[in-house]
Amino acid sequence: MTTREFVPHVLPSSMRSLASGVPPAPPGTLFALAASNGFAVPPRKFTLHFGRGTDDVHVAVGVNDPYVSRLQGVLVCDGYEWWVRNKGKLPIQLPGGALLLSGHELLVEPGYTPLLIGSAKRRSHLLEIHVVGSRTADAGGDQHNRTKAPDVYELSLAERLVLTALAQRYLRQERYPQPVSWNQVADDLNRLPDGRQWTPKIAAHIVGAVRERLADGPDPIPGLRREDGVGEPVGNTLNHNLIQALLRSATLLPADLHLIGDGDADENPHENPGENHE
Repeated sequence: MTTREFVPHVLPSSMRSLASGVPPAPPGTLFALAASNGFAVPPRKFTLHFGRGTDDVHVAVGVNDPYVSRLQGVLVCDGYEWWVRNKGKLPIQLPGGALLLSGHELLVEPGYTPLLIGSAKRRSHLLEIHVVGSRTADAGGDQHNRTKAPDVYELSLAERLVLTALAQRYLRQERYPQPVSWNQVADDLNRLPDGRQWTPKIAAHIVGAVRERLADGPDPIPGLRREDGVGEPVGNTLNHNLIQALLRSATLLPADLHLIGDGDADENPHENPGENHE
């Protein structure tokens, strides 16, 4: 079957999963399937929309979940490769537990890729992706239209500054990120023009207070105490668990990098990958 013969189309309702394979299609064809419906597109300039807005997307995900954005994300093809970009507020969980944060994108590799969309405290919604091979190797009606904000945790400005500096590698979507050192946190914050003096001890004290508050709250987060049996090194693991909880709840967002003077936080070379031919 050639690319010319294979046209974009809605997947049949009888297709329940992509995990066991997909129908015959040209190399580079994308299949996307959620609980409500699915869509298939050959390799061509195309933007496939997915999210809660059933009338505005190709694939509906989390239709009855107000925490999922009406446009949660897009799958974009430049004619050769497919990229997934998170346009919602909640992170998209990738295989292995990595998170695709709001405003970021990632190349979709050939084969089967399950994506999970949901908040840390509520159900997640599965979006299955399968790319065949590779060409290169408040009122009633209003409530459904309005995306409900995730259960973010309250942070003071000082707390947000320190946590953004601590979590900067995560917010930049680096591979295998870890919290930066307390010395680097203090150095980065001391470069800001607000005149405040930061030390590693002050930064560590502020983060420790946030950990204690969230571990003792009405809905405590596990993994924030030494008593929770976290692995070594204990301090680094506690901070990693805290950052993950703040990312999953959308308390910390990539846009927060601007607070520490990161002017490139929103830059992305694939933001306008091409024309959509539907």
